[in-house]
Amino acid sequence: MINTTVAGWLSVCRIYMHPRVMGMLALGFSAGLPLLLILGTLSFWLREAGIDRATIGYLSWIGLAYGFKWMWSPLVDRLPLPLLTRLLGRRRAWLLLSQITITIALVGMASTDPLENLSHMIFFALAVAFASATQDIALDAYRIEAVELRLQGAMAATYQAGYRLAMILTSAGVLWIAASLDTSPTDYNYQSWRIAYLIMAACMATGIITTFIIQEPKASINQLAAQNEIQASQIIANWNFNARLTQLLTWLYGAMIAPFQDFIVRYGYHAILILTLIAIYRISDVVMGVMSNPFYVDMGYTKDEVATVSKVYGVIMTILGAAVGGLLIVKFGVIRTLFLGAVLSAATNLLFVWLSVKGHDIIGLIITISADNLSAGIASSAFVAYLSGLTNSAYSATQYALFSSVMLLIPKFIAGFSGQFVDEYGYALFFMGTTLLGLPVLILVWMVGRVELKTLISSEDLGHRS
Repeated sequence: MINTTVAGWLSVCRIYMHPRVMGMLALGFSAGLPLLLILGTLSFWLREAGIDRATIGYLSWIGLAYGFKWMWSPLVDRLPLPLLTRLLGRRRAWLLLSQITITIALVGMASTDPLENLSHMIFFALAVAFASATQDIALDAYRIEAVELRLQGAMAATYQAGYRLAMILTSAGVLWIAASLDTSPTDYNYQSWRIAYLIMAACMATGIITTFIIQEPKASINQLAAQNEIQASQIIANWNFNARLTQLLTWLYGAMIAPFQDFIVRYGYHAILILTLIAIYRISDVVMGVMSNPFYVDMGYTKDEVATVSKVYGVIMTILGAAVGGLLIVKFGVIRTLFLGAVLSAATNLLFVWLSVKGHDIIGLIITISADNLSAGIASSAFVAYLSGLTNSAYSATQYALFSSVMLLIPKFIAGFSGQFVDEYGYALFFMGTTLLGLPVLILVWMVGRVELKTLISSEDLGHRS
């Protein structure tokens, strides 16, 4: 019995040896590199430079670029780029353009002292955010199209591993570099941050090189989607517009209307329930995350301590959680793993309440970070796999961009007020509040699970009857 169980788990683990699953490590690294450089790590830089907490909280709205990426995702899905699309294919062309833009904008951030010119820093950070969101659109589409559904959990876990490795580099790496170059740890030193961000810009070469190496996926054509677009083009043709306008309207329908119409038709009124779950699933982590770095600074943790415990050890725990999440998905399914991730993500925020009472305590920090990041890894793998399963291969970029945008929009907006909340009520009540924000998520996961179960039973009954 034991040997059978072990053999079963070993068989599950082999999914991580699939070539395209392994390849997601480098692509995940490319996607994860920009995020903290415009959010968490930047907030540490701004706080050390003397920028007030309320301003830092408002500047987290830069991350809303990820929440609105659905607006230009149809362009990434359908619009060819001159020369690049012909040479690389539609997914790799957009990947390369966004990666080059990120690199240039990071150099711009490195060349700007926020204490002297905060508006220029905001401009370059926004450029990084929009280019990074565009990279995410193309990369998510590649990931969904590259393998079949049963491998999406493993793809999500490997993607998360690369993503988190990049986060080690852009958090701990940046803090270590800045600390090593800082001649006076108690005073603000712009030059140390400048060099650290220039090094991060150079590291984007990893994504650029990988984009040249990978092969363009061959996405299967959904016959129903193709038929709907043909019917729409025939209807538009009957409107007696000139040929160029007819062609433009047909393209706009296929790129901007059809993806959303397809989702609504497939899920009916359950689409509202699904979108609501997507909108708030990560709300506890996202809202809490904005104030985590200012919290470390205000609790008296040094850059080296934060880098070692939170940004290295913690990210390793996230990678471990992502791997565990991928295995749990194969073994127990997406919905059960999704529910477990939601429970853990909300509950572990209570450890930050405990830490805020203890004050500066390294052991307490290790315990808190371990539990929080392990749960985040499990939740992320389950959530990415769930979103991937919702997409239609004909509109993978646009639909996944819609889902991931909805995921961030409400949490990022609420997170913008986090600094003001902490100023008025303190860290303990803030972390307690983020825990309570996760309670509605549990109800929604349960409801979605019941809907999927009923759908499965109905499909089986239909199969028996036929």
